Amino acid sequence: MKIDGRAWRTIWPVEDRAAGVIDQRRLPHEFATVELRGLADACVAISDMTVRGAPLIGAAAAYGLALAANADPETSSLRAAGERLCATRPTAVNLRWAVERVLARLAPLEPAARAAAAWTEAAAICDEDAEANRMIGVHGLPLIEKLAAAKKDGPVNLLTHCNAGWLACVDWGTATSPIYQAHDAGIKVHVWVDETRPRNQGAFLTAWELGRHGVPHTVIADNAGGHLMQHGQVDACIVGTDRTTAAGDVCNKIGTYLKALAARDCGVPFYVALPSSSLDPALGDGVKEIPIEERSAREVTHIGGLGADGAVEEVQLTPAGSGVANPGFDVTPARLVTGLLTERGLVAADRAALAAAFPEKFGKS
Repeated sequence: MKIDGRAWRTIWPVEDRAAGVIDQRRLPHEFATVELRGLADACVAISDMTVRGAPLIGAAAAYGLALAANADPETSSLRAAGERLCATRPTAVNLRWAVERVLARLAPLEPAARAAAAWTEAAAICDEDAEANRMIGVHGLPLIEKLAAAKKDGPVNLLTHCNAGWLACVDWGTATSPIYQAHDAGIKVHVWVDETRPRNQGAFLTAWELGRHGVPHTVIADNAGGHLMQHGQVDACIVGTDRTTAAGDVCNKIGTYLKALAARDCGVPFYVALPSSSLDPALGDGVKEIPIEERSAREVTHIGGLGADGAVEEVQLTPAGSGVANPGFDVTPARLVTGLLTERGLVAADRAALAAAFPEKFGKS
């Protein structure tokens, strides 16, 4: 994707000695990049959300292992590095998937060959993520074309939640890939962007990247989505996923479940953009089995933004002493999902359809 006419990815190698990333903590008010020069840097970047989004943290973990291999390529050290990376964010399955993939690639090699192989494997994970997300857009585009053909006038109104854009991935994004491709094809689209409290990834990140690409959009309070659906102002919802079970249950940013309930009540299609790296066939019941990350209370009690002097400042929202709960994700049961947009096409949210689309994930050939 492009920023001010220049093509960017969210993560890139720096001569096999560092990984460059966009510092997403500073968006939308400042664009900056940082270099990750060691395993510790990668772990901190994932945990403090310098990088975030399930596909991107998987890519960052892969580069984290490459950085670890630079320092110590012995098997025990690499396994310890992998576990340290996996502990940074427990919900998104992409992280462990990427770690296990890189470790499997390195295991049969002599230690002296492991660092170079790790950098090559991390780059391959990034390229595959970008292509998978491009294909999600290819398969999602006909859905938007059909919605556009059914409208007498006005744009196709799509509602998102959180940021499942290119900033959450290596390129293209998951939920945004069909939107970008529709916009680029000349289809009139308009995106309702949930602010997505408490970290405001919609207001801060989705709005920023859509604006930079020229896609018409409107930021709304999280609780406005149901009202818009009731009044016919949403043609479809498209969201991302951090982990989707074999049964088609979808774990995504907190608040997704409520949007799915409203969509079902109002007859609005609810699609989930699912790269296969976010599919976890080992789990069945998402509500019972997916670990939900409990994040810092400060994300709820405080918020940052531009002050009157143009500088970014943080203010406290809540009374001192009030208790805070901050679950980072919720699970939308498969019954509420209209379909899963994958790199292999539109798939029903059930085990049989997922196993047919991704037999290698389910141990079938």
